[in-house]
Amino acid sequence: MRRLSGLVLGFFTMLGAACAGELKSPLGLPPVPAAVAGTAQMRSLGEKLFFDRSLSANGTLSCAMCHIPTQGYASTQSAVSIGMEGSALRRNAPSLYNVVFKQYLFHDGRETDLAAQVWGPLLTPDEMGNGGIGPLLTRLAQDKDYGPAFGASFPGEGVTMATLGRAIAAYEAGLLNADTRFDRAIFGGDDAALTPQERRGYEIFVSKGGCAACHRIGADSALFTDQSWHDTGVAFRSRSGPSTRVELAPGVTTDARLSGFGPGRRDPRGDLGRFEITRNPADRWAFTTPSLRGVKDSPPYMHDGSIATLEEAVEFYNSGGGPNPNLDPRLVPLGLTDDEKAAIVAFLKAL
Repeated sequence: MRRLSGLVLGFFTMLGAACAGELKSPLGLPPVPAAVAGTAQMRSLGEKLFFDRSLSANGTLSCAMCHIPTQGYASTQSAVSIGMEGSALRRNAPSLYNVVFKQYLFHDGRETDLAAQVWGPLLTPDEMGNGGIGPLLTRLAQDKDYGPAFGASFPGEGVTMATLGRAIAAYEAGLLNADTRFDRAIFGGDDAALTPQERRGYEIFVSKGGCAACHRIGADSALFTDQSWHDTGVAFRSRSGPSTRVELAPGVTTDARLSGFGPGRRDPRGDLGRFEITRNPADRWAFTTPSLRGVKDSPPYMHDGSIATLEEAVEFYNSGGGPNPNLDPRLVPLGLTDDEKAAIVAFLKAL
């Protein structure tokens, strides 16, 4: 009888999880936080919002137009993303694979809550361009489909700043990438899952290459990030470039990069990264460590899309990054052979 009771209890536990639409993590990932994943109904609403251009000020942009599913939920067509009315944005769109596990969001780590993060792009003039929160919420509340959908997903709450963010965050919580050949080899015990070259690449990744110092691999899961930020020299390297002498006033001149001029244009070479959030000089040119899950699907790489291929990325780190006053001390020339670099690239493509 006790065993039967246990079976019945287990059945109803599984039934409850199924009814709630619980997200089950694939092999290689930790459990998905239930508070973010919400219900299947919330995720369905969030998916509709994610792909809906009407969330932008002029009805032309959606979240999915920078975070494209077939491009690793990133954007592979240009170094930096394209925003409102064709404006070039400052940074490359990061992949949303496994974003639910990130402790710091955006390349500079300025947000820590996935639901709150949603409002950054919605209100940024060059991105989705909404001039305020109220008008967008009113449009959604009055929509014949969205009004009832929010009411059903969030009983007693309806369309609010919080519920819009929670719906999109719930959808994004399901963008899970794992159970790869890497996971089956390392966490599933399948010794044949990786090729000899990929296995060698893994061994270099965690030893001579030093990659796992920042792109961490745990005992039973791997997010491939240390949830921190580092100066790798990419932003500092991008500061150099052709300049010209500009006269500011009679007899007063300065050297300026003309690429920084133009209507609404911001020069990516002036990107100070984490420093812009903390104002801590030690954070100058530092950016968050991205996950490497699905990395083969989302070139170009780095916060500014300045590295086009995985081969170039591996060579950049093999050379010790970009020398500068704040360079992370772990970045030193590695002396990898061509075969070793090729093995790391093969491993990365297996993630």
